Amino acid sequence: SHKLSHGKKQYAIKKLETSIKEYKRKRIIRHFSYAAAIIVILFSLVLHFQKKTDHDNRDRCTTDYLTGRQMDSKDILFITGQKTTSFQNNVDIAIEGDKKAQVISSQEEESKEIYIEQSIMNKLIVPHGKRSKIILSDGTIVWLNSGSTLEFPSDFSKNIREVYLSGEMYFEVAPDAKRPFIVHTSDYHIRVHGTEFNVNTYNQNSSSVVLVSGSISLASDETDRTMLKPNQQALFSGDTGKLDIQEVDVTPYISWKDGYLTFEETPAIEVLKQIERYYNLSLNYEDGISFKGLTCTGKIILSENLDQVMTTFSVLSSTKYKREDRLIYLYK
Repeated sequence: SHKLSHGKKQYAIKKLETSIKEYKRKRIIRHFSYAAAIIVILFSLVLHFQKKTDHDNRDRCTTDYLTGRQMDSKDILFITGQKTTSFQNNVDIAIEGDKKAQVISSQEEESKEIYIEQSIMNKLIVPHGKRSKIILSDGTIVWLNSGSTLEFPSDFSKNIREVYLSGEMYFEVAPDAKRPFIVHTSDYHIRVHGTEFNVNTYNQNSSSVVLVSGSISLASDETDRTMLKPNQQALFSGDTGKLDIQEVDVTPYISWKDGYLTFEETPAIEVLKQIERYYNLSLNYEDGISFKGLTCTGKIILSENLDQVMTTFSVLSSTKYKREDRLIYLYK
């Protein structure tokens, strides 16, 4: 082999150095490309898992809040014969002996007369969101809770006094030894011996009667009657047809007629169902699965202001309440 000139040697060395630099540059670019690709993949995975986590969190959140809506309010209806009279506000009604009923509105405080037919059954229908009180022709006073219906005669017969109910009512029965007072429900009837008591038939599977004073007996027929003493509650099971008697504090069962609710370690869902009736709300209980573990202890005043009532509930149940127009939100 022949020897290279000095100039050719220098040229060969520079060309070799250039080739080495180009190789290193391409190698670095290739490494950066691999690294960038790995970063993109990792970033995509992070986004994927973040979205999944957010989605899972949203799913979990659906068990931590309740949603609802305040519904349009219906009128109280007083039906006598072929005539129906409606009232937008809560009313007090007194049945008088001269073929008329005096009606006083809780808001307007104005008296109105309604002429009624004799010897017929009348009907007072109180929808959700409303309450009413009526004095029957014998002087018996009946408080009707929201979502209740009472059927009663214009005047009672000489031998017996009978009324029919659904929903919840409190009775203060006028004493009359010659004419027993009978309250009929869909499952049983109550024979009254001059007394005060509360009947709740909201739940078709189980209803209850709480005796405040006096004496009553309950039966689905005349062959098997159950006597009740003051401060006792009779629970009727629609499944078995049996009545179970237990001693109770009557206050939580009757305070509604005096304008407030009282609770002692009561499940929050049960409290909400009572509020739901009073203020004509529609709540989605399936949203708030975790609310089933909450309880309430305290008093809720049944004021005209829904926000005050719901705020009180939120304090008693350690939840948060928010309302946007007719939409209601409760957060655990």
